[in-house]
Amino acid sequence: MEKEKVKTKTFVLRIDSEIMDAIEKWAADEFRSANGQILYLLDQALKKSGRGKKNRVKDSSKM
Repeated sequence: MEKEKVKTKTFVLRIDSEIMDAIEKWAADEFRSANGQILYLLDQALKKSGRGKKNRVKDSSKM
């Protein structure tokens, strides 16, 4: 089975250093990178608001 390739975009983000420190600590607590934590938080916020992808396919068996 071949994994689905996710298309990503590069985006520069200016963020308060205290917020970034908190995100980095939170990410470490959950064994994620800071980038991964930010993506996770954005994904959760989009889902909660009804704007996220409802049925994101994780493996090719569901395609």
